[in-house]
Amino acid sequence: MADENLQEPSAEERAKFEEDVLKAAQDAMKMEAEANAEASSEEASATQDSPADAQASETAEPAAEQAPSAEDSLKAELAAANDRNLRLMAEFDNFRRRSAREQLEIIETANGKLLEKLSEVLDNFERAFAAENKAKDLDTFEKGMQMIHDQFAKVLTDAGLEQLDPTGQEFDPNCHEALMQQPSEEIPENHVVTVFMKGYKLKNKILKPAKVIVSSGKA
Repeated sequence: MADENLQEPSAEERAKFEEDVLKAAQDAMKMEAEANAEASSEEASATQDSPADAQASETAEPAAEQAPSAEDSLKAELAAANDRNLRLMAEFDNFRRRSAREQLEIIETANGKLLEKLSEVLDNFERAFAAENKAKDLDTFEKGMQMIHDQFAKVLTDAGLEQLDPTGQEFDPNCHEALMQQPSEEIPENHVVTVFMKGYKLKNKILKPAKVIVSSGKA
């Protein structure tokens, strides 16, 4: 399991990290272009040197050997920028992997808690059926079944599940599935007469549309 104190980075932190990676890559490309331009300039200058310039260049060679050239400095800076870029990319890849792993752990933990509550409902069903085998008190058995039903409904409600019972409501194709139409003296046209099977939604997402019979108006 991930460290409990480790918090998922915000969208602003993600954007800042990606901006740093992009800037490092741009800096590396800029340094490489400058190094190439510097090298081209030095080559062009060398071809245009006069004999006197060549002699002066030969005289200055010992000093040049002692101090690094601008091209060497640019190459060193470019190598350092490339190294920083590679490290940033590696860190960002690790960051994405860690975030995905933590997200999966959060989902698994939530599912585990829900399944734990559902298992309690199953235990109560098994106890109720075991008691029914020993006693024929149907009233007590019915009350037990109602209690288990209420317990099960509460588990689902606490998990965010909402039941759809659109009886008498205007037909909505986004959350209702029309099985057929039938005339009705009481229910207006294009309204739900009967709910054949209730629907369910989780927060704002329809998990299962309600299957309904729709009024076609008065006969």
